[in-house]
Amino acid sequence: MSADMAPPPPLDDPVEQYAVELAAALRGPAGARERLVVEVRDGLAETVAAYQAAGVPPQRAVREAVAEFGSVAEVAASCQRELTVAQARHTARALALTGPFLVACWWLARGTGDGQGGVSGFAQQVAVQLSSAAAVAVVLAALALAATGAWGRWLPVAAERLPAAVAWTGTAASVAMAVTTLTLATAALLAEQWPLTVLAGALAAASHAVVAGSARVCRECARLSAREPAVA
Repeated sequence: MSADMAPPPPLDDPVEQYAVELAAALRGPAGARERLVVEVRDGLAETVAAYQAAGVPPQRAVREAVAEFGSVAEVAASCQRELTVAQARHTARALALTGPFLVACWWLARGTGDGQGGVSGFAQQVAVQLSSAAAVAVVLAALALAATGAWGRWLPVAAERLPAAVAWTGTAASVAMAVTTLTLATAALLAEQWPLTVLAGALAAASHAVVAGSARVCRECARLSAREPAVA
């Protein structure tokens, strides 16, 4: 075996089991979650090794290290708060990125007719709703990014409440995008300039795909953080 290819950890390795249980208990961005789990696993492994080097038997060394670090539930509570903020920022960025797409849908849909009623008028009414949703999404996204970033020290209460607000705003926006996609797809069947309507629907569908999954994870993160007791 090559020197740079370390063997996989044994399935009965208590440190690895701890890391697996911790990863299963956490929700949030995959990269941030993996980074936190690796940090905890490596720290726990080093603590176990230190106890063993001091002459503590292996099983007791693990128990002592876990007692020092905290149980999986205790460590997960601390890590989840950080992941919830990270996920809120992720969802806020998704909302900010989809804002221009919604504005593009507005311009495309308003160009499908003269707006004097019928399909073209209906498409333009949908476009107005899209532009309003885009404005709200972008404003909230900017506030969320600021309150969970540089402004967090001055807005601690807002920063705590924003993940849930971002999650449900993202959910509402994703539902609106899905409804808009179906509406524009139906309108495209009767619109004179149907390619524009189809393109607007495609943009709405892409926006829905970006926001929906992130908002769902953000809801889970906010729920887990609200359920966890504060660590003294």
